[in-house]
Amino acid sequence: MTGSPVAASDTERLVAVLESWVDDADNDAEWTGFHEGKVGLRVAQRARDYTTIWFEVGQRTVGVEAFLLPAPRHNRAAVYEYCLNRNRSSWPAYIARDRQGDLYVMARQPITMLDAKGIEDLVGAVYETVELAFPTLLQIGFTGREKTS
Repeated sequence: MTGSPVAASDTERLVAVLESWVDDADNDAEWTGFHEGKVGLRVAQRARDYTTIWFEVGQRTVGVEAFLLPAPRHNRAAVYEYCLNRNRSSWPAYIARDRQGDLYVMARQPITMLDAKGIEDLVGAVYETVELAFPTLLQIGFTGREKTS
C-alpha cells in the first residue's frame, strides 16, 4: 500500500519548516535528514551538547521522539518515579521508557497543527524537557550508588 498524497504534502510541509530553521543564521539547528520514515533535526542544548529530534508524520498526528538517556545504572526506581512525577505536569512532551529501559522524550500533536508554530512548539517542548530532566536524571541514575532503605 502506498502513502496517501496528503501524507506526502504534510511531510513536505514539515521538511520546509525544518529546512527554514537550518537555513536561519541565528539558529544552530542542523538537518539530520531522513531515516526509516522519519525526519531528523539536531538542536544544541545547554544541559548536554545536542539532542536529535525525530519527527514522524502520520495520518492524524505528528509524533516526535528524542533519546534522553540509556537505562539507569543506579536507583532505577527513583529515576522512573521522577519521570512519572514529571509527566504529570508536562505537555505535550513526556518521558517514556523502552523495553531495554532507555529513556526517550516523546510528544504528539494533531496534523492540523503542522505549521511553523506547531513544529516550534513541539521542538520547544522537547528542548525544555531535556534541559530540565537530563541533569536530574543523570545525577539520580548514573552518579550515585543504589539507595537502600
